[in-house]
Amino acid sequence: MAITLSALLATPALKLQRVGTSAVADIPVQWVAVTELEDPKPFLSGGEVVLTTGLRQKSATSQRNFVRHVQASGALAIGFATGLSHEKVPAAFLDQADELGLPVFRVPYETPFIAIGKIVADSLSAEHYARLENLLKGHQVLAAALLGGGGLPQLLRELAAMLRTDVALSQYGTVLFATGGSAPGSPADEQDRAWHRVPVATGLKDRCTLAIAEPYQRDAITDYAQSLISVELSNQARRRASERAVVGQLLQDVVRGTLTGSDAAARLGSAGIDTARRQCVVLADVATGQRRALRTLPLPGTYDDAVTAVLDDRLVIAVPESDGESFSQALSTYLHGAGFTAKVGFGGGYAQPSGLRWSYFEARESLTRGQAVNQPDRLSLTSLLMASEDVPLADLAAEALDPVVAFDERHGAELMLTLEKYLAHNGSVAAVADVLQLHRNTVRYRLQQIVDLTGYDPGVTADRVHLYLALNVRGLR
Repeated sequence: MAITLSALLATPALKLQRVGTSAVADIPVQWVAVTELEDPKPFLSGGEVVLTTGLRQKSATSQRNFVRHVQASGALAIGFATGLSHEKVPAAFLDQADELGLPVFRVPYETPFIAIGKIVADSLSAEHYARLENLLKGHQVLAAALLGGGGLPQLLRELAAMLRTDVALSQYGTVLFATGGSAPGSPADEQDRAWHRVPVATGLKDRCTLAIAEPYQRDAITDYAQSLISVELSNQARRRASERAVVGQLLQDVVRGTLTGSDAAARLGSAGIDTARRQCVVLADVATGQRRALRTLPLPGTYDDAVTAVLDDRLVIAVPESDGESFSQALSTYLHGAGFTAKVGFGGGYAQPSGLRWSYFEARESLTRGQAVNQPDRLSLTSLLMASEDVPLADLAAEALDPVVAFDERHGAELMLTLEKYLAHNGSVAAVADVLQLHRNTVRYRLQQIVDLTGYDPGVTADRVHLYLALNVRGLR
C-alpha cells in the first residue's frame, strides 16, 4: 500500500517536523509535487504532498494565497523547506493553513526534496507491484476454475470470493448461475439490493450480463473475468450450433423416412435420444429475422442438457413424455422474456423412431394454430399427406392460391380471408357473411372471383379439398 501522510512524517531519516494545529489524516500519498509557483493549482490533481521553499512568497498576502490555492487543489499537506528563503515557516502561511485545516510540516535544510519523493515513489511502486502480483494470481485462479472441470459456476464462485460479494450471470434474460442463491430481481434477493451490471460480449444479441452485488469497487480482475466468460459462452454457442446441425440432419432423415428401424434407433441413441422410452418432440418457431439465433440459443434451467436440433428453421427438442407440456410452457415464457416473437408446439409421447417421427408431425401441425403454446391433436390423413416430402404440395398450393394473393395485394379485395372463412364454416355463405359482416351476395361475388382466378370452385367437393390443402400448406411455411 502507498505510504500514508502520517507514516511519511514519522520516517526518522527525513527529520520532518509538524508545525501548526491541523490534524494529519492517515491517507495514502499519491505523489510529491515541488513548486515555487504563486498558484500551483492548475498543475495539481489532488492527493499530493506539495513541497516549497517559499522563494516567491515574500509577503503575507502571497503566502496566504499560496496556501489557499494548494488547499483548493485537494493536496494533503505542504512541506516548507527552511534554511533557504525562510529560516522558519512564516506566521501568515501557518495561520492560513490552520484556518483551512491543511497540515504543514517543516523540511530541514539537510533533507533534500528528492529524498521525500523517493520514499513516496518507492511505496507507490511496491503497491503497484503487489497489485499486479495479486492480479496475476487472480488470473491463474479464475483460469484454473474454468478449465479444471468446474466451468462457469466455479469461475463465478472464485470471482465472488475475490470481490467479497455475490455475483450472477444472465443470458437472454435468464440467470445461468448466481452465488449466494440470489440474483437481481429474484425472490431470494436480499431486500432488493443494488447490483452493478457489467455487459459481457459474446458476438450474439443475447444481452449477456455479469451482475455484481453492491457495495462494489472497481477491480481489474473483473475485466479478466469478463473476457473468460465471453470466450467460454462463445465456445458453448459454437458447440451448440455444430451439435444442432448434426442432430438436425439425423432427425431430418428420420422424419422423412429415409432412416428407420434399428439403424435409426442406434443413431438416435448415440445422439442422446433413447427411443426405448416414450419421447415427446417440442418445436419452437420464431419470427423470420430471429431464426438465426436458434442455432446457438441456450435452453432454460434444468433443460440445458436436453437433445436439441434445428430442422426447417425451427428449434427441435426431444424431452421425456411427462415433460412435454411443462417444458413447452417454460420454453414459451423463456423465449418471450428474451424478446423473441415465438410460438411453441409439442407432440404426443411415443417410443421407437417411428413414434418420434409421429410426435414431430403432431408438433408441427399444432404450430398452425398460432398460439403461444399449442397442444397436439390426432393426426389426420390430410396432415400425413402434407408431411410427405414426395408430394409437391407447395407447388400445387402456389399454383392455386398465388393468383388470389396477388389480386388481394393489388385491390385489397380480401378474397383469401373470405376463402379461409368459407372453408372453416363448411361452405356456409350465411355464416361467412355473418362473421365478416357482409351481404350474402358480396360473399357469393367473392367466391366467383376465386373461381375465375384459380379455376377451382369452393362449392365443388373435389375443388374444396384442393383449396383446403393449399391453405394448410401455406400455413406450414
